[in-house]
Amino acid sequence: MRGMISWFAKNHVAANLLMLFLILAGIVTGLTMKVEVFPEFSLDMITVTTVYSGASPSEVEEAIVRRIEERVAGLSGIKRIDSTSREGLGTVTIEVMKDWSLKKLLDEVKSEVDSITTFPNEAERPIVREVTRRNRVISVAVYGDAPVSTIKNLAENIKDEIINLPGITQADLSGVKTGEIHVEISENTLRRYGLTLGKVAEAVRKGSLDLPAGQVKTQGGEILIRTKGRRYYADEYRDVPILTNPDGTTVTLGQIAALSDGFEDLDLEARFQGKPTALIEVFRVADQNALTVADTIKKYADRVRPTLPEGIGIGIYNDRSVMLKSRINLLLKNMAFGLILVSVLLALFLDLKLAFWVTLGIPISFLAGIWMLPRFDVSINMISLFGFIMVLGIVVDDAIIVGENIFRKYEEGVAPETGSIEGGVEVGRPVVFAVLTTVVAFWPLLSGTGNMGKVMRNIPIVVILVLMASLVESLMILPSHLNRSRTRGTRHRSKPRKEKFIAGGLKRFIAGPYHRLVTLCVRWRYATVAIGITALFLTVGLWKGGWIHFTFFPKVEGDTLTCSVTMPAGTSVQRTEQVVKGLEEAARQTIDETEKSRPKGSEPLLEYMISLVGMQTGGHGPTGDRDRREAIWHSLLHSLKGKRM
Repeated sequence: MRGMISWFAKNHVAANLLMLFLILAGIVTGLTMKVEVFPEFSLDMITVTTVYSGASPSEVEEAIVRRIEERVAGLSGIKRIDSTSREGLGTVTIEVMKDWSLKKLLDEVKSEVDSITTFPNEAERPIVREVTRRNRVISVAVYGDAPVSTIKNLAENIKDEIINLPGITQADLSGVKTGEIHVEISENTLRRYGLTLGKVAEAVRKGSLDLPAGQVKTQGGEILIRTKGRRYYADEYRDVPILTNPDGTTVTLGQIAALSDGFEDLDLEARFQGKPTALIEVFRVADQNALTVADTIKKYADRVRPTLPEGIGIGIYNDRSVMLKSRINLLLKNMAFGLILVSVLLALFLDLKLAFWVTLGIPISFLAGIWMLPRFDVSINMISLFGFIMVLGIVVDDAIIVGENIFRKYEEGVAPETGSIEGGVEVGRPVVFAVLTTVVAFWPLLSGTGNMGKVMRNIPIVVILVLMASLVESLMILPSHLNRSRTRGTRHRSKPRKEKFIAGGLKRFIAGPYHRLVTLCVRWRYATVAIGITALFLTVGLWKGGWIHFTFFPKVEGDTLTCSVTMPAGTSVQRTEQVVKGLEEAARQTIDETEKSRPKGSEPLLEYMISLVGMQTGGHGPTGDRDRREAIWHSLLHSLKGKRM
């Protein structure tokens, strides 16, 4: 260790180059690395989903779910199997064991499921896929007083434009039904023409196809021939031939059926601010920046809002980048306060140049840690930023210990170069072990399992990397800087009166009360140990006695109010909508009453209100649920600092 500290202390160019490299590498990495709200990780889960239309939950369990469970239960690598049977839908969720090959097990599950031949004929083919967690950043609502078809068409166009925006590649449309073309034929008409619904469906299928017809080679090149016959609207199907008579006449679909454009028969409705809406969820994928994605969507919404038809609006909600941005601002604010406080205290008690170089160790350590984060598959997210905030108060300790000991050597009259080397070597070993003990304390978090372990691993990685970087900075870079600055300065420069008074007061406190207290503790060492053990027992007693409560995740007031209502089976959609409208009205009345007691000019409490009927909200956004009529009322209240409802 002496050789390393001595070499860097004598070669200030090498120390400066190392410092510049860490700073530049950290800045470049920080500007180009992945920024997301929550860390991205694999869920290690496989789902097998089967649609069995019209079947009850018990029928789905008996005919679908149990057969899948029995077939895959014997596969190696399965930790747990969970199943859900709903009306017309069966889902089997397989949790994979730790460190087991997910891709291999996925292939084995597919093979076993495909080999099942006893599924009902009415059931669709099972879908086997890996469960992935998509990172939703922000959501867009297209709403207004207009028909649902109009809102859906506008939302589809807006979704396509959003996907074409730079830096955005994934957006999903939800809250609207899938469009369908309804063909209604009476039983008498079918009998009159000797038709069946299957024959009509086959004729319609053949009458709406895009077929390739090969290619023709010419002197100018190859010409691809294609027949375009796909139809997209009900009126386009009226001339589809259903029957051809011997005399050459035809019976078209329009002559025997009533055609109309409509939507699938699904109890589904969404409202935004009390008006019909279509929801667009925007995701961050790959190395995209969550903050950039959110800013791009907001600018796009401001740009497209004036161009929408009268009565149609576009709103932004569920912006998760706000949390990430606030966490980044908190980190920067704490770092700024830390830099100022450390600089002021060290300048008052020690030396101004020493304060500057010690304080500089904080950004150097942080940038060095950021440079190494991508090597451990860690991004800038809510969890890793928490790790940075946690280590902020620890990272400067090493530099303070080394710098103060070197400054003490200077006060004793030791030459700058010798003082830098001897001061660093004397406390080098304690500093190394101090860092290693902290590393050991955070190391067990790396062995966490499950989804929580994959999330929490960001904290120890950040803390360990920053602490190791601070060790490098305090033992290799700091002694060289102190040596250089001391050599250039005046050794016997007189200090300001205020600095002498504060530093002298600290020395008198150390030599007086503190020295007597330490002497007393050493003399009565058994009593000192007994007092420590007693304090430990009292602390444990307060915890076990219920005076200090344990909460894994503390309850924090949020900005979102959610009300979920599940109606009894068989409840009509109209009745469900009435209940939801009653909730909306009650919420508005409560908010209006609260607004009256707030100061004039205050920002409104209510930012937006979303009502979803026949849908569920979850980690992947709202999804249709066919087995029950569920109404979810969702409202976000804009909370102001110091103002609570």
